[in-house]
Amino acid sequence: GAALGIFQDGRIIYARGYGMANLDYNIPITPQTVFRVGSVSKQFTAMCIALLVEQGKVALGDDIRKILPEMPVFEPPVTIRHMVHHTSGVRDYLILQGLAGRSGGYYFTSPEVVDLLSRQKSLNFKPGDQYSYSNSGYFLLAQIVGRVSGMRTRDFAKKNIFDPLGMKDTHFHDDPKMIVKNRAMGYLPREEGGFKIHVTQLDMIGDGGIFTTVEDFFRWDQNFYHNRLGMGTQGLIDRVLSLEKLNDGQENDYAFGLVVSRYRGLRMVSHGGSFVGYRAHYLQFPDQRFSVVILSNLGTFNPGKIAVEIADIFLGEQFIEPRRAAKEPLPAKEPVFIKLTNQEMRTFLGEYRSAELDATATVDLGKEGLILKLGRHISPLRPISPQSFLSTYENDDAYELGTRKIEFVLSPGKEAAGFVMSAEDIHDLRFDRID
Repeated sequence: GAALGIFQDGRIIYARGYGMANLDYNIPITPQTVFRVGSVSKQFTAMCIALLVEQGKVALGDDIRKILPEMPVFEPPVTIRHMVHHTSGVRDYLILQGLAGRSGGYYFTSPEVVDLLSRQKSLNFKPGDQYSYSNSGYFLLAQIVGRVSGMRTRDFAKKNIFDPLGMKDTHFHDDPKMIVKNRAMGYLPREEGGFKIHVTQLDMIGDGGIFTTVEDFFRWDQNFYHNRLGMGTQGLIDRVLSLEKLNDGQENDYAFGLVVSRYRGLRMVSHGGSFVGYRAHYLQFPDQRFSVVILSNLGTFNPGKIAVEIADIFLGEQFIEPRRAAKEPLPAKEPVFIKLTNQEMRTFLGEYRSAELDATATVDLGKEGLILKLGRHISPLRPISPQSFLSTYENDDAYELGTRKIEFVLSPGKEAAGFVMSAEDIHDLRFDRID
């Protein structure tokens, strides 16, 4: 189910729960139910950074290595500003863990994620060149908040955001063992009918990790109009809604954990979130003093679509432009697979090691061709050229199978010396033969 909050002119004009917060005990959802909100959390991480900037403890132009010296040296350097606006090029740790076969419930810790990112030898692109959504950037921003403030990021946010705004049911969830009163359990549908529990024991925060209610979110929403945080000035709000252009001057609509755009001619601020069995969406039309927040505990729910439909109903004739039909995505071009002989396939058999992923891959021969064993995941290697293959991996962010490309590098003796793996924005992850 879901909890829905609609805010207008400084009031909660509608708040209601739909469905069940807990199927074990038949507990219904109410406006006081606490949900994990996924990436809707990013705006709170960004506000922590904005507060540290206001306090003079960091600058947006700071090289992240000033605070995180274990991170690799890149030229030009990755700055705090780059990570705030998703223009850093830092590889997404959830995708990296999936590529290493560490997903689908695999447990890893925040220090292990820092270590993983510190081993990366390259970025997805030159910092500032393009926008590419990266959970790593916001995870590292939370690490910066903790190191600079001398407090746990959770405690810094409580002291500087949640307590001043009276958000008593909101926190950064960095302790998976913590009891949370009125928590909604996360769920996914079962193929055979009914539901299954879908939660996480990971402790990462920054890119996600906020637990909150629609009633608490009203207090956060209203602070955009009458700021009570930091020095209490409008300048703080202006900062978190500010945009930065890319290196080539192109616009980037991602501010501080918020997307600043237009919908049907009206200015709109929004962000969605999804992680394990939770989905969330927040949208605000600041000039109309109107907002919608939907928090859900069903992993297949689409709160963003419903939030926009609610805005269409309430704002009605205030819109300047008609509603346009959603564009149908272009069908993906299907790859053309080829056949290799048994002898050709045997060239690639062996074990390979990636220092960047701290992972060992085994290429073996199965009944239907080559297979790749990497961590918990085993998938076929399907050839698209004599040396290039496609295989699947589990993406812990999207909770679905992604596609990666494997390109083998042959030695002068025509044996495989290693391979290079690419997926999404990540390129050139090298595996070297070790047998």
